[in-house]
Amino acid sequence: MPHTALLDLSIEAGNAILDVYGSAFGSESKADGSPVTVADEAAEKIILAGLSDLFPSVPVVAEEAVEAGNLPQAASRYFLVDPLDGTKEFIARNGEFTVNIALIDAGVPVFGVVYAPALGEIYWGGALPEDLCGEASPTTGAFAGSVADGEIGEVRSIAVRAVPAEGLTVLASRSHLSPETSALIEKLTVAEMVSVGSSLKLCWVAAAKADFYPRLAPTMQWDIGAGDAVLRAAGGEVLVAETRAPLSYEVKPGAVKADLLNPFFLAMSTPSILENI
Repeated sequence: MPHTALLDLSIEAGNAILDVYGSAFGSESKADGSPVTVADEAAEKIILAGLSDLFPSVPVVAEEAVEAGNLPQAASRYFLVDPLDGTKEFIARNGEFTVNIALIDAGVPVFGVVYAPALGEIYWGGALPEDLCGEASPTTGAFAGSVADGEIGEVRSIAVRAVPAEGLTVLASRSHLSPETSALIEKLTVAEMVSVGSSLKLCWVAAAKADFYPRLAPTMQWDIGAGDAVLRAAGGEVLVAETRAPLSYEVKPGAVKADLLNPFFLAMSTPSILENI
């Protein structure tokens, strides 16, 4: 089935990342100052080849390709790929990095898979359009599974939780916590603050491990598209911080990398979290 092929593809890319993770590797700085390693490049090569075989008619917007100046005219439907989200976490060897593949349709992340190879965790949610895969996708909710030896083991359905009476569990970026984000968090009733890297933050809200992930610092579409799909499928929301409208994804004709910068956003289990902000 097409959605399982995307899970397999993320695991294949994750295996390539782990091969590098277990070696003595170096890193370079991209034009924007962010790091890149051979693991990013190896994983993206695998994903691009796999998506070309599976869905040859669908454009792919992938981080390292865009960095190299290859941003396709994606129209309203495209795959959005971050082959290694959390490169700083990868370099720090803390395991908090992910492979991200999302399908965007008319500005909405309708399906996403997030795989954390070093942790053996995989999350996915949403549904692939029937006209794209030739059959109705059986994936209509959000799911989490464990991965060992390249195989998905126990799978469970996940959903966001109600806000705990004792207060929120708030997630913050391990590498990119801004003063604006800290100031927002201070306005909330917080029981616990947890720092974690990569798109795992969105998945942890989806899996009822946390309640709120505010991001008042720069991110790119590919950083969060797959996790956004998982969170929405689990019953949560990702809203633009300024307008409180759902975050939208698009690649307009003539777009360049800077056009894929996200507005500040708030990812949450329920909008009721925002009532006193």
